[in-house]
Amino acid sequence: MGQHKAPQRAEPPQRADAQRNRERILEVALVELTRSADTPLSVIAKKAGVGQGTFYRNFPSREALVLEIYRYEVRQVADSATQLLSTREPDRALRDWMDDLARFAMAKAGLADAIRQATSGPGSPAKPGYAAITEASELLLRACEEAGLIRPGVTADDFFLAIGGLWQIDPSDDWQPRATRLLDLIMDGLRAGAPGP
Repeated sequence: MGQHKAPQRAEPPQRADAQRNRERILEVALVELTRSADTPLSVIAKKAGVGQGTFYRNFPSREALVLEIYRYEVRQVADSATQLLSTREPDRALRDWMDDLARFAMAKAGLADAIRQATSGPGSPAKPGYAAITEASELLLRACEEAGLIRPGVTADDFFLAIGGLWQIDPSDDWQPRATRLLDLIMDGLRAGAPGP
């Protein structure tokens, strides 16, 4: 029985290392493909510090890479809602999460060409959805509502209609001040009519 334990102990570091490689590729690819949808995959592999074999094992095609970046970004934003709620007041968590959402919106806009290329044409995969982000917004809104920090009855649909302006901001511009101002206005609107704790 003791013989089986040693290989198991040796496995997790490899998996962690493979996971780190994968995340590094995704982070580099996000930056590079946002800059140009036609960036060669070899350039992305080189900048991520991985060999071609490792790269293609993880992402056998440009489409696979682009869709995984999109899924990865969706997961990051969705997961940050729970993390933020565990470390701050619900309304602060919601406002900080809106900043994460703005970064996602800018990445998505920057990647628009690459996503279009990956999901157009016969037999192409569908664009991944972002149900996880909707669920995260619902989680934050309900926490704020239960704490009496926002007006009651705001739905995820209301929220996404209100922040729709984010998707109108040009990501190649100095987008942060504009996004911050827009999100502060929305947060003020959500707080108006809050019953208080």
